[in-house]
Amino acid sequence: MKKFDKDRLILGLAGPALALVVAFLLTSVVLLASNRDPFEPYRIMFQSLEFTDIQVLILNQTGTYYLAALAVAIGFRMNLFNIGVDGQYRLAVMLAAVVGAAVELPGPLHILLIVIVAMLVGALWAGIAGVLKTTRGVSEVVSTIMLNAIATSLIAWMILPANLGVQPPGSNDLTTGEIAESGWMPGLDVDGGTIYGFTFVAFALGVVYWFVLNRTRFGFDLRATGASGSAAQASGVDAKKMVLTAMLISGAVAGLAGMPMLLGQTHTYSLSFPVGVGFTGITIALLGRNSPVGIFFAALLIAFLDKASASLDQYGFEKEIATIMQGLIVISVVVAYELVRQYGLRRQQQKVGEELAAQARMKKEDVAA
Repeated sequence: MKKFDKDRLILGLAGPALALVVAFLLTSVVLLASNRDPFEPYRIMFQSLEFTDIQVLILNQTGTYYLAALAVAIGFRMNLFNIGVDGQYRLAVMLAAVVGAAVELPGPLHILLIVIVAMLVGALWAGIAGVLKTTRGVSEVVSTIMLNAIATSLIAWMILPANLGVQPPGSNDLTTGEIAESGWMPGLDVDGGTIYGFTFVAFALGVVYWFVLNRTRFGFDLRATGASGSAAQASGVDAKKMVLTAMLISGAVAGLAGMPMLLGQTHTYSLSFPVGVGFTGITIALLGRNSPVGIFFAALLIAFLDKASASLDQYGFEKEIATIMQGLIVISVVVAYELVRQYGLRRQQQKVGEELAAQARMKKEDVAA
């Protein structure tokens, strides 16, 4: 049993390790093809880790990516591909900012209201795809892609000054108005800046995610339905209800992805608010294999590539090198995991053959005796 666990751990680590090595090598090939030094960009990025402000930026970005990846991972556990995390996240943070700017409550209540609104909006937007899948059989991939586009248009309309938006004097930007200070979430002040308070909440949610999936009946039903909906249905689990519930929870967590920045820095939603976070979350969930620990390190890696690459252009390198590497990681993850899966199957078959051969030898020895 111990040996099996060891083999499973090795196979689990082999996938992401192989993907990273392949992505690193392919990025180096791209640099060589461009007549660039294939190793200098990596040295520059790692050198930037000496600066405490970069460390804080990476950690804060990790919290945002971690929440987005958890939202994606919840869907993956149910064999659902929630591509709509980005739309859920942006629509949720915008409406939460609108509500937060419209009221003024005692600190904890104000923050709690903003967080609840974000979760409800994210869950509602994801729930549309869940209802379409459970009632009409519409693929969540198609519906969530369309809902992303609808969310983008809806946000663009709602943020107009004639509707819910505010245009600061002398600026071309559009915002939702600033949240009162009672709705600001305190962070941890360090030498390089402030670590958002909600960043720690994000990491705590990883523990909740692990506990619910691995130590509760709901988590078991969710994983069972994801593995085989028909088998789960035969054992008494309402598969359609689990699909809808998983989409609602995934959307609620996606709605929280904007909270670290909203509550810790901007205190408003504007046209400059980050986009593409949900799609990055897909990469991180794949690389982290839906494990809370794996997702953390994957989020940390992608955040490092994002923030450390900002200084590349000062040394004559394009910062898009990090974007290329992220794209190569996605491709490498798919290929590497399939190779590892096939090797694991062959390894299991080999073990079964060895055990059967050993049992046959023992029977022959018993007969001979």
